[in-house]
Amino acid sequence: MQQVKPKKALGQHFLTDLSVAQRIAATLDEYRGVPIVEVGPGMGVLTKFLLDAGHDLKVVEIDNESVDYLNVNFPQLEGRILAEDFLKMDLVASVNGSERFCVIGNYPYNISSQIFFKVLDYKDQVVCCSGMLQKEVAERLAAAPGTKTRGILSVLLQAWYDVEYLFTVSEHVFNPPPKVKSGVVKLTRNDVKDLNCDERLFKTVVKTSFGQRRKTLRNSLRSLLPAGVTFPELPIFALRPEQLSVAQFIELTNLMSELRNQTAQK
Repeated sequence: MQQVKPKKALGQHFLTDLSVAQRIAATLDEYRGVPIVEVGPGMGVLTKFLLDAGHDLKVVEIDNESVDYLNVNFPQLEGRILAEDFLKMDLVASVNGSERFCVIGNYPYNISSQIFFKVLDYKDQVVCCSGMLQKEVAERLAAAPGTKTRGILSVLLQAWYDVEYLFTVSEHVFNPPPKVKSGVVKLTRNDVKDLNCDERLFKTVVKTSFGQRRKTLRNSLRSLLPAGVTFPELPIFALRPEQLSVAQFIELTNLMSELRNQTAQK
């Protein structure tokens, strides 16, 4: 069967370097026996090594041409190819209700951030998520407090996962070559069960803070409080969002919650 033609609309850049694919697959070596969901397998360059390692694998592929290719070239995937949109799936149902599973992939650049937001929705089940995405985005996921690349996903993911930037991949090992380099990351679920704050407000505080990242928190978060409410003279409100650790964002969320409650009681 002929190879699959990369489709720009789907953000497809097929990896051609088998050694890179092998290194990505190896990020899940310690999870043998745990169900694996691979996102966007394309022509199976990563799939091959996951199967060779004996993983309990299902693949999610929205491109019909790729699905046909996988059916022909990977007969061992029979019944395990899900021709669906990963972003719209019930992931627990896809792994037959398993309480623990992993996610891996050479993620399409155009939806990579959305994929990680999706993983966050299943943080209680996804014990590890690894794979390749645009280098700039990969660096953002792992960005430490005080770095310019730190953003919304940095904080939200690092609240629940240990995030590692593993290695960089040249643009020349893809068909077609993307215009940027790629980066491989690994997210390992940490021991946090509860953030000890209002988690919905935590997300709102993080997103609102970075929505106006050039402003101090005193100014960017003003919209979350009723008119006339003044912020206490605390050093944290003079900082900008990229300066804060996850623990400081939790502290900030609790402060915002107290301010809201004080206002409501008046």
